[in-house]
Amino acid sequence: MNYNVLIKKGGLPVKNYETLLETAMGSKKSALVLKNGKIINVFTGEILSGDIAVEDGYIAGIGSYEGEKEVDLEGRYVAPGFIDAHLHLESTMVTPPELIGNAVAWGTTTYVVDPHEAANVKGKDGIDYILNTTAHVPANVYVMMPSCVPATAFEDNGCVFRAEDMKEYLNNPRILGLGEVMDYVSVVNGGSDMVDKLNLFRGKTIDGHAPGLSEKDLNTYALAGIQTDHECVDYEYAMRERRLGMHVHIREGSAARNLEALVKGIVENKVSTEGFSFCTDDKHIEDIRREGHISFCIKKAVSLGIPPVQAIRMATIQAARCYKLDHLGAVAPGYQADLVILQDLDELAITDVYYKGVPVREFNVDKQVLDANHPLKNTVHLKEIRPEDLRYRPGESPHAAVLLLPGQIVTKKFYGTLPCEEGCFKQNAEYNKLAVLERHHATGKIGIGAVIGFGIQDGAIASSVSHDSHNISVIGDNDEDMLLAVRELERVQGGYTIVSRGKVVDTLPLPIMGLMSDAGFEQVNDLLQRMTKTAHEMGVPKGVEPFVTLSFIALPVIPEIRVTPRGLFDVTTFSFVE
Repeated sequence: MNYNVLIKKGGLPVKNYETLLETAMGSKKSALVLKNGKIINVFTGEILSGDIAVEDGYIAGIGSYEGEKEVDLEGRYVAPGFIDAHLHLESTMVTPPELIGNAVAWGTTTYVVDPHEAANVKGKDGIDYILNTTAHVPANVYVMMPSCVPATAFEDNGCVFRAEDMKEYLNNPRILGLGEVMDYVSVVNGGSDMVDKLNLFRGKTIDGHAPGLSEKDLNTYALAGIQTDHECVDYEYAMRERRLGMHVHIREGSAARNLEALVKGIVENKVSTEGFSFCTDDKHIEDIRREGHISFCIKKAVSLGIPPVQAIRMATIQAARCYKLDHLGAVAPGYQADLVILQDLDELAITDVYYKGVPVREFNVDKQVLDANHPLKNTVHLKEIRPEDLRYRPGESPHAAVLLLPGQIVTKKFYGTLPCEEGCFKQNAEYNKLAVLERHHATGKIGIGAVIGFGIQDGAIASSVSHDSHNISVIGDNDEDMLLAVRELERVQGGYTIVSRGKVVDTLPLPIMGLMSDAGFEQVNDLLQRMTKTAHEMGVPKGVEPFVTLSFIALPVIPEIRVTPRGLFDVTTFSFVE
């Protein structure tokens, strides 16, 4: 018999088939049998009672089996391991192994990662860091090649990553395709560099990033072969994408929480959930530890009216099929034994998680501390800043400003009269000043604008996490504290800081590329919670997550208005505001 033909469908290594054949047929005991489970069948939507035979990390059979080791599930539910269809490990602020060590306990056994944050700071070295640190964690970590480094042609980031640079990664089995294509202008205009990247990944999954595109632009975007999007903030736009055949990742992260709006629309309109999956995009470690990971998405979707098995299908097989991961996403023969054991389907109480048939609690995850002189730990390079560099002359009224929306990373354009003295913007608690400083090559570029809705009083908050170019962003109600905050981040080589009345209140160093800490999640979590509380006490509204909001305020591919080191930028017209 030609075993090579038999095993390709499940993605099973050839060498394992003979062993699993004997187990499946019952002629030998399985290494592990999970007995008396209620197995969630993602193909039929049924819940069936039975045993699960596991051998060599794969499921050999479903039914009645005996094992060398047997675990009685006592009627608990068994789901496939959950899949986060799109995330940036760098945005969790801890090292990749630490994030996965926390999230996998919530049942997320597969991560489709876009390392464009690391690539924008350190290029190939940043991508290799993500690949290398996730090579031996108790989860499947796949990588999408960053498509937009920089995000747009007029960004000031650390490195440039072109199609030619991607070729060496094409044969890596952990590289699934091209990461989120944010530069939609280059797509619809047929920019040569973008076309080269799209052509390089024909036949693989190409992820999108397409908030608020016009009808013709979205048609062109889909025509280019871009297959997914995680930027839908309302049901109507999500359906526009689905009608074009695009797969929608429903995002529920720390700042961008779009699940309720999309799921309510799906339920109210009785729309099929085929073509939908879940992702976190950017979710902080403290939020994961408090509420869960993809498990939280499932639970929230169920509370809004999605049937539990349907929600689990969205979190498993539908994401797996999107990325052509034909050995993941189901509890069935030939699939990897990544399993989530659930006490119930309403609260989604998890009692155990298996990765390749081994309980994840048995793995020891190393957080991987880098030497203080490591090149990835020295990435903040600023030109000397003078107080006059923060002056802002907005021109004649009406003035443009950034209006924040609580619970969203999208912004609105404000046009009106800003408080000014002798032609210079005079910030206050209502109209804060925002400055974005180039920090990779010490060019001295500083973009300045006004922001409404942040509300900081008697101080400033600064961050080196500033998607996607990761320059220094600082918001304050006075220039003195803003300047001190920038200098503090230069001192610690990146992170978050809060300054008030001429003093540094608190600083969370993120020395790895200015994005992550290897000090341990307990320290990061405790400090971040304290700093978030302080920010709210200083006037930041409760509906605004201060550091996540600050981290997105310079990203010129999310509507409607941003500030970059080159100035105030109108995303809707893709041009700078004069």
